Amino acid sequence: MVWIKHQDIQLAFEFVGSVHPYEHTAYVSLDTGEIFYVSDWIDLDETPDDLDTSDRYIEIPHKNELNLGQRLVREFVAARLPEYGREVERIFSRKGAYSRFKNLLESKGLLEEWYQHEDERSEAALRECSAHPTSPPAGLCD
Repeated sequence: MVWIKHQDIQLAFEFVGSVHPYEHTAYVSLDTGEIFYVSDWIDLDETPDDLDTSDRYIEIPHKNELNLGQRLVREFVAARLPEYGREVERIFSRKGAYSRFKNLLESKGLLEEWYQHEDERSEAALRECSAHPTSPPAGLCD
C-alpha cells in the first residue's frame, strides 16, 4: 500500500473544486501515490496512457460529489441561526438559493463562519473518502 500525504490530496481536491465539475480532474495512482492533474483549459501534467482505463487510479472527487449540500446548510442553520430555519427552507425552494443564503449570512455577520464550517466539513468528508479509496462509505464520494 502506498501512503499519500493528506495535504497532497487536499491540494488536488481544491484544484478539482475550483471550477465547475469535470473541468479539472485529478487522479491518484494506487501504485506510486503520484497525483496527476488534468484540465480542460490548459495542458498540465503528462498523464499515463491507461489513466482512463485502469483501476489503479482513484479520481479525486469534486466538492459537489461529497454530498454535503443542503445537509451542511441545515446543520449550520440549526447550530447558528435556528430562528431562521423556515426562511432558509424557503430560500432553498427556489433557484439561486446559495447566493441568497450567503446574503442572509452576511447580513448576520456569519459568512466567514459559514465558510470555515463548510471547509471543515468538506475536509472531514474528504478524509473519510481517503480512508476508503476503493469503497467509500455509502452516500459519500458518489
